[in-house]
Amino acid sequence: MTARQWYVLIVLSLVYAINIADRYVISTVMESIKIDLHVTDSQLAMLTGTALAVFYVLAGIPISALADRYSRRNIISAALVIWSALTVFTGLTRSFWPMFWTRVGVGVGESGGTPPSTSMLADWFRPHQRTFALTFWALGASLGAWIGADVAGRVADAYGWRAAFFAMGVPGLVMGILIFLTIREPQRGALDGNDSTTALAAVERAQVKVPVMAALRTILSQPATMHLMTGSAVTALWGWGLMWWTPTFLQRTYHMTAGEAGAILGPMYLIAGILATVGTGLLMATRFMTDPKRVLWLMAIVVGVVTVPSFFIYWTDNLAVAKICLWILVPAMYFYIGPCFGLLNNMVPPQLRAMASAVTLLLANIANLVIAPQFVGFVSDHVAGPGGADAASLRIALLLLAPTGFWATYHYIAATRKIDEEVARVRNAKF
Repeated sequence: MTARQWYVLIVLSLVYAINIADRYVISTVMESIKIDLHVTDSQLAMLTGTALAVFYVLAGIPISALADRYSRRNIISAALVIWSALTVFTGLTRSFWPMFWTRVGVGVGESGGTPPSTSMLADWFRPHQRTFALTFWALGASLGAWIGADVAGRVADAYGWRAAFFAMGVPGLVMGILIFLTIREPQRGALDGNDSTTALAAVERAQVKVPVMAALRTILSQPATMHLMTGSAVTALWGWGLMWWTPTFLQRTYHMTAGEAGAILGPMYLIAGILATVGTGLLMATRFMTDPKRVLWLMAIVVGVVTVPSFFIYWTDNLAVAKICLWILVPAMYFYIGPCFGLLNNMVPPQLRAMASAVTLLLANIANLVIAPQFVGFVSDHVAGPGGADAASLRIALLLLAPTGFWATYHYIAATRKIDEEVARVRNAKF
């Protein structure tokens, strides 16, 4: 890989990190917001997940359509500035509804981050490099989660929960300008061919503007692609859905501050997340994993096995046992991201990559930012009754969510049946 490729990859990984940090800082300080704004667990779920996710997913498809037609560099730069500014404004709000609408704005802005980024990376790297590149890019998730948990928690303990939003939002404003000034838009499809003739044909195909509904029909008609996207969405429902409430669970169950809970979870995100992501990237670069079926089976086995300790995190009353199980769960939440997007970009043609990424993110974010938080908040409030949600009610809600990892395993296995056919169709340009 060239120095320019590395630069683009690192910068877009940092954008992903800022995306995750700005999204998950609110999870770290949920208990403080609950106390300060006097809200229920269901209202917390609306603030922390639903407000961001509903408009994130609604804006994701049209923005990805723009990314398949216009400059992805410009879209990423503008989106980053918008959501970072609104993250700062979140810290200035004083009641439920103003905070709700700032989080809506963050969601709209963040919808312009990942689909254009993964699409642009696919045009900076050749097909055999993409799984590695997108796995490296996925390091941003673990870095961002560490920032949003540990760093934000320490800032909240020292200066108050509002200051955590200021600390998360300002760096994104600077990064948005840097991207606009230093990264160029790559030519679509230029690296898809193996020689000059096929490369030219790939570029010509990539310039074809596919109508949005036709693009969606193509993606939805591919069973392996749909199973892969659904499996990744359910993995997000399971892993990220559990972790969304884990800081609050630790604070209520073990009587911690936001900073103390963040100090436990932050190193897990940073160390275990990075090791899992890098290890997966190196594994994906081997000859053994060039077979997409093997990638799917790896994803199925890891998620299925780790579902068991994910249950014990919330069942046990022993903090040491919970920590051990968390160290097992956290890596599993990261390893699937790179392989998923790497496979996805080889299963659809160049002009549909941003759209396929957006559909995947739509499903994943409905699952882990709408369904999971709202389900947990609703169950916690319902179980607690008039007395208000507490540690015991939250524990029951999380125990009901934990087994969904087995559901994700099913979809990864089901995707193996047709994946060879769909990958071959892209290589033969039969679209």
